[in-house]
Amino acid sequence: MRAAIFQQAGKPLSIENVPDPTPAADQVLLEVANAGICGSDLHMAQSDHTPAGLILGHEFAGVISALGKDVAGWKVGDRVTALPLNACNSCNACDSGLPALCSQNLFTGCYLTAQGAYAQFVTARGSMLQRLPDGVSFENGALVEPLAVGHHIVDMAEMPAGASVLIIGGGPIGVAVALFARQAGARHVIVSEMSAARRAKALEVGATGVIDPKTEDVAAAFHRMADDRAPQVVFECVGVPGMLKQAVDLVGLRGRVVVAGVVFTEDVIAPVVALGKEVSIRFSQAYTERDFEAVIDAIAKGLINPRPIHSSTVSLDELPAAFDALMTPSTQCKVLIRP
Repeated sequence: MRAAIFQQAGKPLSIENVPDPTPAADQVLLEVANAGICGSDLHMAQSDHTPAGLILGHEFAGVISALGKDVAGWKVGDRVTALPLNACNSCNACDSGLPALCSQNLFTGCYLTAQGAYAQFVTARGSMLQRLPDGVSFENGALVEPLAVGHHIVDMAEMPAGASVLIIGGGPIGVAVALFARQAGARHVIVSEMSAARRAKALEVGATGVIDPKTEDVAAAFHRMADDRAPQVVFECVGVPGMLKQAVDLVGLRGRVVVAGVVFTEDVIAPVVALGKEVSIRFSQAYTERDFEAVIDAIAKGLINPRPIHSSTVSLDELPAAFDALMTPSTQCKVLIRP
């Protein structure tokens, strides 16, 4: 098969011919129809710890082309997406239905032993498959994974009815959070984002207001747009040092901060600020099968429209240039690959 191979940090992905993967007994082989480029893929491609020879990509949809001997309930030709998880199935996290939190889990596209979907074929656990109903396109199927992240983040907030919500960051995850916050009944969903194109995307999916933090005071702008109230919930969807402190500073009395942005270094907050307002802070990582099911059902029933999140599609040959272009701020939201 043809695949995009990571060589080393600072070098473009290389399009190569490599052997087709062989599904293990509990896996299926998928012919990839669409795969998505995630911000975590970009971070990995900048890290010296990422192994050479890795095929990135954990957001995908396609058709089953082969079944492992122990896989039941599926057949060749089924249209699916999958949770990109390869957990141990025998720990407290797995027993609790939280395979993404399994300490032994291998995320697809992050390990040489769990190669990803920037390729014509990818393997997935049979237990992690999710069927795509008629009317749910492969493009939308490849968006299920990032949308499930957003769904999980909003679920973690346990928002009160008619909540006033601030989302810091309007990338694909921030936009997904805006979409599901509105679906969950939030009255004010306001997104702080430096990119004008991404602010427009947020409004397309239902945000009630947007803030340009380069030119506006975020707290003052939020109060103006939200009936002179501080946010009851702040979602941090950027993942750079300083954003958690800002979220704690901005949230209202007894408000909740939900952290979705990934920071790999130490960060600093002033605990006394959170103490003075009795702020709750929760961290959200990945998703559950229920999140995938809820997203697919919402798309199938027309309850959400993920189309604004999908900004462009590239071929495998176009992928290296498109991938490098995303390393710097752009107008793109979610770029899909058609291998």
